[in-house]
Amino acid sequence: MPIIGKLIKKGSAISHKISKLKGEEYTKQLLMLKRLITSARHTQFGFAHSYLDILKNPDLVNSFQKNVPLTEYDEFYDKWLNKSIAGEKEITWPGRVKYYALSSGTTGSPSKRIPVTEKMIRSFQRTSIRQLATLHEIDLPDVFFSSQVLAIGGSTRLIKKKNHIEGDLSGILKKHTSIVATPFTKPGVRIASIKDWDKKIERIVANAPKWNIGIIAGIPSWCIMLMEKIIMHYNLKSIHEIWPNLRVYIHGGVFMDPYIDKLNALTSHKIYLLDTYLASEGYFAFQKSVYKKGMKLLLDSGVFYEFIPFNTEYFDSEGCLKNKNKALTLNQVQEGIDYALVISTNAGLWRYIIGDLIRFINIHDRELIISGRIKQFLSLCGEHLSLENINEALLILSKKEEKQIIEYTIVADENSLNHYWYISLETKTSTKVFSSMLDKELSKLNDDYKSARKYTLGKPKVEFLPVKVFYDYLSSIGKSGSQNKFPRVLNKKQAKQWLKYISKR
Repeated sequence: MPIIGKLIKKGSAISHKISKLKGEEYTKQLLMLKRLITSARHTQFGFAHSYLDILKNPDLVNSFQKNVPLTEYDEFYDKWLNKSIAGEKEITWPGRVKYYALSSGTTGSPSKRIPVTEKMIRSFQRTSIRQLATLHEIDLPDVFFSSQVLAIGGSTRLIKKKNHIEGDLSGILKKHTSIVATPFTKPGVRIASIKDWDKKIERIVANAPKWNIGIIAGIPSWCIMLMEKIIMHYNLKSIHEIWPNLRVYIHGGVFMDPYIDKLNALTSHKIYLLDTYLASEGYFAFQKSVYKKGMKLLLDSGVFYEFIPFNTEYFDSEGCLKNKNKALTLNQVQEGIDYALVISTNAGLWRYIIGDLIRFINIHDRELIISGRIKQFLSLCGEHLSLENINEALLILSKKEEKQIIEYTIVADENSLNHYWYISLETKTSTKVFSSMLDKELSKLNDDYKSARKYTLGKPKVEFLPVKVFYDYLSSIGKSGSQNKFPRVLNKKQAKQWLKYISKR
């Protein structure tokens, strides 16, 4: 096995060197846009938006932005995607789209069906290899490179509909996984296909001693819960007693900092963290170095990016777009500004607003972080409180309280002009004292919040809940485990459902 490890390690080194030679410049994005438009020029979408004329225009980007409006899921579904799902060919991408990923999201709405094409799958595969190649910079033992990857995802069982196949993205990708990689990926086909989250966890726990896990990938809350169950079941002191080669944790989609202390408590030696920006709509970025914060935007992986500044010029107070055509390109963005991410992809999504906010922390290296969600911010009366402000304040308070805040959610009450905070925290501190501390930290972090508190906004109302309540709630609405994340700021529909649930406790 060590010999295999050396070979894989050497292959990783070669791949790492190749990826470093690739100059990811804006010209790659222009070429990507041209390729995408060329591919779709004879589709119904292409005809409706004059793709042939766009290709003749020397100012390709400007022509594309004038002819193709920015869109969100519901509008795109009503006009185009529903026809593709019904089995029609040549709608937004050549041919018939066979696969659709069911996106869980955090909106509480029914699952979205996101198109997944063969070209998109190949892009995912290439990017996954590139990300694993970054491990070369870490001085890991040869035996690590012959260990296995445990992916904590949704059910890989796909559902055959009349005109297409749908299911979790992990299931679609698993179906296209090379047979060579199969022995290195766990939990295996049978366990991965289980839909019931609790049963799946039971089977993983039962099989844990048989596996040699070196990498875990998945959302922090569920991965940590799994490790806790393994440690408890086998009466271990740390997860490394059963998986000594576990060295890397690949996470994404959630602010990681609140989970780090919990993760460290479950391990006996260092775990390297790698952030990744992977969604049902595409693979957009990954962390290229464990020693640097930020993820490298992927400029040649089947996606053309645009960026909308998240400010009052572009969005109203409800987070709704004001201008259906205006957006910036990669060569126009600046560091330190929140942008709504817009994508056009090799799965036939066009100028699609994914809902995430990103911020560049290094323009030269195209490195970014996910800074929030368009619809998940607080602004009852002009406080403009972002998810970043919220996460930072809670992180500061959790350190002061010496307690971990793993989950939380907020309800904004328009009638009383108060924010109601529901926080997973076991502490002797009274909710009244904690509310004052929270109010103080938020005022330090955000001048708009400080101003709103002086005149109209009420003091935050706080309720402490066991973390189990949050997970039980997700289970009650059919979103237990897998890729499901608890929404941090609830919309009206979500708030009504959540308040009804906790009132029954």
